[in-house]
Amino acid sequence: MAGLAACSSSALSSRSYLQTSSLVLEARRKPIHQRRRSIRIRSEVNFVNSEEAKELVANEGFTVLDVRDKSQYDRAHIKSCYHVPLFIANQDNDIGTIIKRTVHNNFSGLFFGLPFTKLNPEFVQSVNSQFSTESKLLLVCQEGLRSTAAADKLDKIGYQNLACITSGLQSVKPGTFDSVGSTELQNAGKAGLVTIQGKISAVLGTVLICAYLFITFFPDQAEKLLQMNPLS
Repeated sequence: MAGLAACSSSALSSRSYLQTSSLVLEARRKPIHQRRRSIRIRSEVNFVNSEEAKELVANEGFTVLDVRDKSQYDRAHIKSCYHVPLFIANQDNDIGTIIKRTVHNNFSGLFFGLPFTKLNPEFVQSVNSQFSTESKLLLVCQEGLRSTAAADKLDKIGYQNLACITSGLQSVKPGTFDSVGSTELQNAGKAGLVTIQGKISAVLGTVLICAYLFITFFPDQAEKLLQMNPLS
C-alpha cells in the first residue's frame, strides 16, 4: 500500500510539474507574440538642401515646423510656418542654474546673443497635439542640429514623413522662402556684440579705403590736410 501511495504521489507530482511547465511556457510565449505585433520599422529622416526643401513645401504637401528658440524665430522665420521650440528659456531659480545663467549671459549671451535655454519638456506633446503622425513635416532650425534632434524624437513616437534642411536656415539663400522678420533667414542666428563688431569693422574698412583713394588721387589736398593736423 505504501508503494502504491508513493507511486500515486509521484504521478501527481509529475502531472503537476507538467502543468506548471505548460503554464510557464505559455507565459513565455505570450510576450514574444506581443513583441512581434508591436514591432515598427522606423523611418529614415530625409535630409535635403534649401531648394529641395522648397520643392517639398510647394509640391509635396510638407508643412514647415520651426524648432528654434523664440529670439531667432522672431528675427526671421519662414512665412506661414509653425513654431514649437525644442529649447525654451531657462528661468529656473535653483542656485546651480542661477550661477550657470549668470556665466552664460556674461559671455555667450553678451557676445553672441545666445539665450540661456533648457530642453522643452512639452515639445513632443505640443507637436503631437497639432499634427498627426501621418503629417509631412519639414523641421527647420538655424544650424541643422536642433531639427535633427527634434526629428529623432518625433520619429520615435511614429512620425514617418520627416525632413530636415542640411546645415539649417543659415544655408538658405535669400528669396528661397517668403520670410517674416527684421533680417534674412540665414542671419537670424547672429546677435550680440559680434554683430556690432562686424558693423564697426565694415565702417572702419570703408573709411580706410576712402582715405587710401583720396591720398592716391588727390595727393596735394591730402598733404595740406596732414599739415593742418596739429599731431603731424
